[in-house]
Amino acid sequence: MIAPQTDLRTALSNAVAAYEASGNMGVLMDHLYQLRDTATADALVAAVEPWREMPEVAGPIYERVVAEQPKNARALVILANAYWLSGRGPEVVGELADRAIAADPKNRGAWHMWALTEGNQRDRTIRWIQVTERFPEDQLAKAALADNAASLASAEQDKEAMALAIRMYEELLALATSDQQKLALETALTTLRKWTM
Repeated sequence: MIAPQTDLRTALSNAVAAYEASGNMGVLMDHLYQLRDTATADALVAAVEPWREMPEVAGPIYERVVAEQPKNARALVILANAYWLSGRGPEVVGELADRAIAADPKNRGAWHMWALTEGNQRDRTIRWIQVTERFPEDQLAKAALADNAASLASAEQDKEAMALAIRMYEELLALATSDQQKLALETALTTLRKWTM
């Protein structure tokens, strides 16, 4: 058993380095499965943190964490994200998001995954409305709502969706802090306003 945290993190680091050098997914999976069977869920969470955004690493590790801690909303969201990024599909990811919401209704990541997994453009826009109402300070959710509303407006010539997109982009522009953000939002607003003429 790999007991010390530093040993586990070093072993994970070595496995990831070997994968990055060779591109051999099978060998990486073998290493990850061996490592995840030698440590507790809490030790795995701490050790895998540097690679949490790497789905091929986070997925197998967080499968074990979720199996051991089925009501850990953060772990469910991280696993859902890893599955989403690796193409597992909205059904599996949506089920994990639902479980995370049930475990912790205040987990914004869970609500983001829930909205993201809706396949129908109009329904996805409605989900993002619900997320922004639940978390009014969440700028990422507002940006997702604006993008989805703009897509819906474009696809269906929906004037209400267009007005919603413009309103969301205006709110984001008022909160923007960098020149790059401001420029991107001003460009989006100019484009959308031309469509409404």
